[in-house]
Amino acid sequence: MGVILVTSRSFSDGDLDLVGRAAQAGHRILRGPAHHDLDELRVLLHGADAWIAGTGPVTDAHLAAGPKLKVVARYGVGTEAVDLAAARDRGIPVTNTPGANADAVADHAVGLMLAALRTIPDGDRRVRTGDWSVRRGRELGAATVGIVGFGRIGQGVARRLSGFGPRLLASDPFLPADLVRDHGADPLGLDDLFRTADVITLHAPGGQRLVDAERLAVMRPGTVLVNTARGDLVDEQAVADALRDGTLAGYAADTLDGDTAAHDSPLLDPALADRVIVTPHLGAQTTQAVDNMGELSLADVLAVLRGADPAHPVPLPASAPEENR
Repeated sequence: MGVILVTSRSFSDGDLDLVGRAAQAGHRILRGPAHHDLDELRVLLHGADAWIAGTGPVTDAHLAAGPKLKVVARYGVGTEAVDLAAARDRGIPVTNTPGANADAVADHAVGLMLAALRTIPDGDRRVRTGDWSVRRGRELGAATVGIVGFGRIGQGVARRLSGFGPRLLASDPFLPADLVRDHGADPLGLDDLFRTADVITLHAPGGQRLVDAERLAVMRPGTVLVNTARGDLVDEQAVADALRDGTLAGYAADTLDGDTAAHDSPLLDPALADRVIVTPHLGAQTTQAVDNMGELSLADVLAVLRGADPAHPVPLPASAPEENR
Protein backbone atom coordinates (compact mmCIF):
# COMPACT_ATOMS: atom_id res chain seq x y z
CA MET A 1 0.00 0.00 0.00
CA GLY A 2 1.32 3.43 -0.96
CA VAL A 3 0.96 6.58 1.14
CA ILE A 4 -0.33 9.75 -0.50
CA LEU A 5 0.29 12.85 1.59
CA VAL A 6 -2.40 15.53 1.05
CA THR A 7 -1.87 19.09 2.28
CA SER A 8 -4.85 20.73 0.60
CA ARG A 9 -7.68 21.46 3.01
CA SER A 10 -10.45 20.85 0.50
CA PHE A 11 -9.23 17.62 -1.12
CA SER A 12 -12.15 15.13 -1.31
CA ASP A 13 -14.42 17.71 0.33
CA GLY A 14 -16.80 17.98 -2.63
CA ASP A 15 -19.24 15.46 -4.06
CA LEU A 16 -16.56 12.91 -5.05
CA ASP A 17 -15.14 10.41 -2.55
CA LEU A 18 -11.52 10.68 -3.61
CA VAL A 19 -10.22 9.15 -0.39
CA GLY A 20 -12.26 6.08 -1.20
CA ARG A 21 -11.01 6.13 -4.79
CA ALA A 22 -7.41 6.14 -3.56
CA ALA A 23 -8.17 3.24 -1.21
CA GLN A 24 -9.67 1.23 -4.07
CA ALA A 25 -6.39 1.71 -5.93
CA GLY A 26 -4.50 0.34 -2.92
CA HIS A 27 -3.27 3.59 -1.40
CA ARG A 28 -3.83 5.45 1.85
CA ILE A 29 -4.45 9.18 2.18
CA LEU A 30 -2.45 10.90 4.92
CA ARG A 31 -3.39 14.48 5.81
CA GLY A 32 -0.87 17.22 6.55
CA PRO A 33 -0.96 20.95 7.32
CA ALA A 34 -1.79 23.29 4.44
CA HIS A 35 0.87 25.83 5.44
CA HIS A 36 3.61 23.23 4.69
CA ASP A 37 5.63 23.98 7.82
CA LEU A 38 8.61 21.68 7.39
CA ASP A 39 8.94 20.83 11.07
CA GLU A 40 5.37 19.52 11.04
CA LEU A 41 5.66 17.85 7.64
CA ARG A 42 9.04 16.16 8.03
CA VAL A 43 7.79 12.94 9.58
CA LEU A 44 4.82 12.75 7.19
CA LEU A 45 7.01 13.32 4.14
CA HIS A 46 9.45 10.65 5.21
CA GLY A 47 6.90 7.89 4.59
CA ALA A 48 5.06 9.43 1.64
CA ASP A 49 5.14 7.91 -1.85
CA ALA A 50 3.31 10.90 -3.38
CA TRP A 51 2.34 14.40 -2.32
CA ILE A 52 -0.81 16.30 -3.33
CA ALA A 53 0.36 19.76 -2.34
CA GLY A 54 -1.66 22.86 -1.55
CA THR A 55 -0.54 26.45 -2.00
CA GLY A 56 2.26 26.34 0.59
CA PRO A 57 5.95 26.18 -0.37
CA VAL A 58 7.48 23.01 -1.77
CA THR A 59 11.21 23.56 -1.34
CA ASP A 60 14.27 21.43 -1.86
CA ALA A 61 14.27 20.82 1.88
CA HIS A 62 10.72 19.48 1.68
CA LEU A 63 11.67 17.16 -1.16
CA ALA A 64 14.79 15.99 0.70
CA ALA A 65 12.55 15.04 3.63
CA GLY A 66 10.59 12.70 1.33
CA PRO A 67 13.08 10.09 0.11
CA LYS A 68 10.28 7.90 -1.27
CA LEU A 69 8.46 10.64 -3.18
CA LYS A 70 7.66 9.66 -6.75
CA VAL A 71 5.48 12.65 -7.68
CA VAL A 72 4.32 16.04 -6.41
CA ALA A 73 0.85 16.98 -7.64
CA ARG A 74 -0.06 20.66 -7.21
CA TYR A 75 -3.69 20.93 -6.21
CA GLY A 76 -4.36 23.92 -8.44
CA VAL A 77 -2.64 25.65 -11.33
CA GLY A 78 0.14 27.88 -10.01
CA THR A 79 3.54 26.30 -9.41
CA GLU A 80 5.51 29.37 -8.33
CA ALA A 81 5.69 27.97 -4.78
CA VAL A 82 7.34 24.77 -6.03
CA ASP A 83 11.11 24.53 -6.46
CA LEU A 84 10.91 23.00 -9.92
CA ALA A 85 14.68 22.86 -10.34
CA ALA A 86 14.99 20.86 -7.13
CA ALA A 87 12.26 18.49 -8.31
CA ARG A 88 14.12 18.05 -11.60
CA ASP A 89 17.41 17.35 -9.84
CA ARG A 90 15.73 14.74 -7.63
CA GLY A 91 13.90 13.12 -10.53
CA ILE A 92 10.46 13.91 -9.11
CA PRO A 93 7.78 14.83 -11.68
CA VAL A 94 5.45 17.71 -10.82
CA THR A 95 1.86 17.97 -12.03
CA ASN A 96 -0.91 20.53 -11.72
CA THR A 97 -4.61 20.82 -12.55
CA PRO A 98 -4.98 23.22 -15.50
CA GLY A 99 -8.46 24.57 -16.01
CA ALA A 100 -9.92 22.79 -12.99
CA ASN A 101 -10.92 25.98 -11.19
CA ALA A 102 -11.06 28.40 -14.12
CA ASP A 103 -14.86 28.74 -14.19
CA ALA A 104 -15.04 29.21 -10.43
CA VAL A 105 -12.41 31.96 -10.40
CA ALA A 106 -13.92 33.70 -13.44
CA ASP A 107 -17.31 33.73 -11.70
CA HIS A 108 -15.73 35.22 -8.59
CA ALA A 109 -13.86 37.90 -10.54
CA VAL A 110 -17.08 39.11 -12.16
CA GLY A 111 -18.83 39.01 -8.80
CA LEU A 112 -16.12 41.21 -7.28
CA MET A 113 -16.38 43.65 -10.19
CA LEU A 114 -20.10 44.08 -9.62
CA ALA A 115 -19.67 44.31 -5.85
CA ALA A 116 -17.05 47.06 -6.23
CA LEU A 117 -18.86 49.02 -8.94
CA ARG A 118 -22.12 49.01 -6.97
CA THR A 119 -20.50 49.21 -3.48
CA ILE A 120 -22.58 46.21 -2.39
CA PRO A 121 -20.67 45.16 0.76
CA ASP A 122 -20.54 48.76 2.03
CA GLY A 123 -24.27 49.14 1.41
CA ASP A 124 -24.98 46.01 3.40
CA ARG A 125 -22.82 47.22 6.32
CA ARG A 126 -24.49 50.63 6.39
CA VAL A 127 -28.05 49.26 6.34
CA ARG A 128 -27.20 47.10 9.37
CA THR A 129 -26.35 50.30 11.28
CA GLY A 130 -29.56 52.01 10.18
CA ASP A 131 -27.92 54.08 7.43
CA TRP A 132 -30.04 53.92 4.27
CA SER A 133 -28.19 56.66 2.39
CA VAL A 134 -27.28 55.81 -1.19
CA ARG A 135 -23.88 55.75 -2.88
CA ARG A 136 -24.21 56.03 -6.63
CA GLY A 137 -22.47 53.26 -8.55
CA ARG A 138 -21.59 52.53 -12.16
CA GLU A 139 -22.92 49.95 -14.61
CA LEU A 140 -20.61 47.23 -15.84
CA GLY A 141 -21.98 47.51 -19.36
CA ALA A 142 -20.88 51.15 -19.58
CA ALA A 143 -17.28 50.38 -18.58
CA THR A 144 -14.12 49.50 -20.46
CA VAL A 145 -12.75 46.38 -18.79
CA GLY A 146 -9.08 45.48 -19.06
CA ILE A 147 -8.16 41.82 -18.54
CA VAL A 148 -4.52 41.27 -17.61
CA GLY A 149 -3.61 37.68 -18.43
CA PHE A 150 -5.82 36.05 -21.04
CA GLY A 151 -5.52 32.37 -20.32
CA ARG A 152 -8.38 30.09 -19.29
CA ILE A 153 -9.56 32.35 -16.47
CA GLY A 154 -9.18 35.61 -18.40
CA GLN A 155 -11.05 34.17 -21.35
CA GLY A 156 -13.74 32.88 -18.99
CA VAL A 157 -14.15 36.40 -17.61
CA ALA A 158 -14.50 37.72 -21.16
CA ARG A 159 -17.25 35.18 -21.93
CA ARG A 160 -19.17 36.15 -18.82
CA LEU A 161 -18.82 39.86 -19.46
CA SER A 162 -20.10 39.57 -23.03
CA GLY A 163 -23.64 39.50 -21.67
CA PHE A 164 -23.13 42.83 -19.89
CA GLY A 165 -21.77 44.55 -22.97
CA PRO A 166 -18.64 46.43 -21.86
CA ARG A 167 -15.74 47.09 -24.18
CA LEU A 168 -13.10 44.44 -23.44
CA LEU A 169 -9.33 44.90 -23.59
CA ALA A 170 -6.81 42.15 -22.93
CA SER A 171 -3.07 42.11 -22.39
CA ASP A 172 -1.14 38.85 -22.59
CA PRO A 173 2.41 38.64 -23.95
CA PHE A 174 2.05 34.96 -24.78
CA LEU A 175 -1.05 35.09 -26.98
CA PRO A 176 -1.33 36.25 -30.61
CA ALA A 177 -3.58 39.23 -31.24
CA ASP A 178 -5.94 37.21 -33.46
CA LEU A 179 -6.67 34.75 -30.64
CA VAL A 180 -7.45 37.61 -28.27
CA ARG A 181 -9.86 39.08 -30.79
CA ASP A 182 -11.47 35.67 -31.35
CA HIS A 183 -12.41 35.70 -27.64
CA GLY A 184 -14.07 39.09 -27.86
CA ALA A 185 -11.36 41.43 -26.60
CA ASP A 186 -9.12 44.05 -28.19
CA PRO A 187 -5.42 43.26 -27.66
CA LEU A 188 -3.48 46.04 -26.00
CA GLY A 189 -0.09 46.48 -24.36
CA LEU A 190 -0.06 46.45 -20.59
CA ASP A 191 0.76 50.13 -20.10
CA ASP A 192 -1.89 51.23 -22.59
CA LEU A 193 -4.45 48.97 -20.93
CA PHE A 194 -3.78 50.59 -17.55
CA ARG A 195 -4.22 54.04 -19.13
CA THR A 196 -7.48 53.12 -20.88
CA ALA A 197 -9.60 50.78 -18.75
CA ASP A 198 -12.20 51.76 -16.14
CA VAL A 199 -12.06 48.30 -14.55
CA ILE A 200 -8.90 46.19 -14.50
CA THR A 201 -8.93 42.53 -13.50
CA LEU A 202 -5.69 40.61 -12.87
CA HIS A 203 -5.25 37.01 -14.01
CA ALA A 204 -1.49 36.81 -14.39
CA PRO A 205 0.92 34.45 -12.59
CA GLY A 206 2.56 35.57 -9.38
CA GLY A 207 6.20 36.35 -8.84
CA GLN A 208 5.98 39.75 -10.55
CA ARG A 209 4.82 43.26 -9.65
CA LEU A 210 2.25 44.57 -12.13
CA VAL A 211 0.63 47.34 -10.10
CA ASP A 212 2.91 49.89 -8.48
CA ALA A 213 2.82 53.63 -7.83
CA GLU A 214 4.04 54.41 -11.34
CA ARG A 215 1.29 52.39 -13.04
CA LEU A 216 -1.36 53.65 -10.66
CA ALA A 217 -0.41 57.21 -11.52
CA VAL A 218 -1.42 56.76 -15.17
CA MET A 219 -4.80 55.14 -14.47
CA ARG A 220 -8.02 56.97 -15.17
CA PRO A 221 -9.39 58.56 -11.98
CA GLY A 222 -12.02 56.32 -10.42
CA THR A 223 -10.68 53.02 -11.76
CA VAL A 224 -11.75 49.78 -10.08
CA LEU A 225 -9.03 47.13 -9.66
CA VAL A 226 -9.83 43.44 -9.15
CA ASN A 227 -7.27 40.79 -8.17
CA THR A 228 -8.23 37.13 -8.01
CA ALA A 229 -4.71 35.99 -8.95
CA ARG A 230 -1.79 36.56 -6.54
CA GLY A 231 -1.25 39.13 -3.81
CA ASP A 232 2.30 39.93 -4.86
CA LEU A 233 1.08 41.36 -8.18
CA VAL A 234 0.25 44.63 -6.42
CA ASP A 235 2.10 47.07 -4.20
CA GLU A 236 -0.47 47.20 -1.42
CA GLN A 237 0.75 50.46 0.09
CA ALA A 238 0.61 52.14 -3.32
CA VAL A 239 -2.91 50.80 -3.86
CA ALA A 240 -4.00 52.09 -0.45
CA ASP A 241 -2.57 55.52 -1.28
CA ALA A 242 -4.38 55.52 -4.66
CA LEU A 243 -7.66 54.70 -2.93
CA ARG A 244 -7.19 57.63 -0.59
CA ASP A 245 -6.40 60.13 -3.33
CA GLY A 246 -9.23 58.95 -5.63
CA THR A 247 -7.12 57.44 -8.39
CA LEU A 248 -8.78 54.14 -7.51
CA ALA A 249 -12.47 54.05 -6.69
CA GLY A 250 -12.29 50.51 -5.40
CA TYR A 251 -10.07 47.49 -4.88
CA ALA A 252 -11.56 44.01 -4.74
CA ALA A 253 -9.35 41.00 -4.15
CA ASP A 254 -9.44 37.34 -3.27
CA THR A 255 -5.95 37.49 -1.80
CA LEU A 256 -3.50 39.71 0.01
CA ASP A 257 0.27 39.55 -0.18
CA GLY A 258 1.01 36.83 2.36
CA ASP A 259 -2.65 35.79 2.60
CA THR A 260 -3.48 34.89 6.21
CA ALA A 261 -0.22 36.43 7.41
CA ALA A 262 -1.26 39.74 5.82
CA HIS A 263 -3.60 40.85 8.60
CA ASP A 264 -1.55 44.05 8.90
CA SER A 265 -1.96 44.92 5.21
CA PRO A 266 -2.55 48.64 4.62
CA LEU A 267 -5.58 47.62 2.58
CA LEU A 268 -7.31 46.44 5.76
CA ASP A 269 -7.26 49.94 7.25
CA PRO A 270 -10.82 50.47 8.58
CA ALA A 271 -10.82 53.89 6.92
CA LEU A 272 -10.74 52.10 3.53
CA ALA A 273 -13.47 49.59 4.30
CA ASP A 274 -15.97 51.36 2.06
CA ARG A 275 -13.63 51.02 -0.94
CA VAL A 276 -11.90 47.68 -0.32
CA ILE A 277 -13.39 44.19 -0.62
CA VAL A 278 -11.27 41.19 0.37
CA THR A 279 -12.39 37.57 0.32
CA PRO A 280 -10.38 34.77 1.96
CA HIS A 281 -8.93 33.08 -1.14
CA LEU A 282 -12.27 31.46 -1.94
CA GLY A 283 -12.35 32.02 -5.69
CA ALA A 284 -11.66 28.36 -6.40
CA GLN A 285 -13.81 27.10 -3.55
CA THR A 286 -16.84 25.71 -5.32
CA THR A 287 -17.95 22.12 -5.13
CA GLN A 288 -17.29 21.71 -8.84
CA ALA A 289 -13.79 23.19 -8.71
CA VAL A 290 -12.85 21.18 -5.62
CA ASP A 291 -13.96 18.00 -7.36
CA ASN A 292 -12.09 18.95 -10.53
CA MET A 293 -8.82 19.76 -8.76
CA GLY A 294 -8.99 16.69 -6.56
CA GLU A 295 -9.88 14.34 -9.38
CA LEU A 296 -7.13 15.59 -11.72
CA SER A 297 -4.42 15.62 -9.04
CA LEU A 298 -5.32 12.15 -7.76
CA ALA A 299 -5.50 10.70 -11.26
CA ASP A 300 -1.98 11.92 -12.00
CA VAL A 301 -0.67 10.56 -8.71
CA LEU A 302 -2.24 7.16 -9.32
CA ALA A 303 -0.82 7.10 -12.84
CA VAL A 304 2.72 7.72 -11.62
CA LEU A 305 2.41 5.21 -8.79
CA ARG A 306 1.42 2.50 -11.25
CA GLY A 307 4.29 3.40 -13.56
CA ALA A 308 2.38 5.41 -16.17
CA ASP A 309 2.87 8.98 -17.37
CA PRO A 310 0.74 11.69 -15.72
CA ALA A 311 -1.73 13.56 -17.91
CA HIS A 312 -0.76 17.03 -16.67
CA PRO A 313 3.01 17.25 -16.17
CA VAL A 314 4.53 20.64 -15.40
CA PRO A 315 7.55 21.37 -17.61
CA LEU A 316 10.68 21.39 -15.46
CA PRO A 317 13.53 23.80 -16.16
CA ALA A 318 16.46 22.55 -18.16
CA SER A 319 19.46 21.58 -16.07
CA ALA A 320 22.53 23.80 -16.24
CA PRO A 321 25.39 22.59 -18.44
CA GLU A 322 27.97 20.60 -16.52
CA GLU A 323 30.67 23.27 -16.95
CA ASN A 324 28.40 25.90 -15.33
CA ARG A 325 27.73 23.92 -12.20
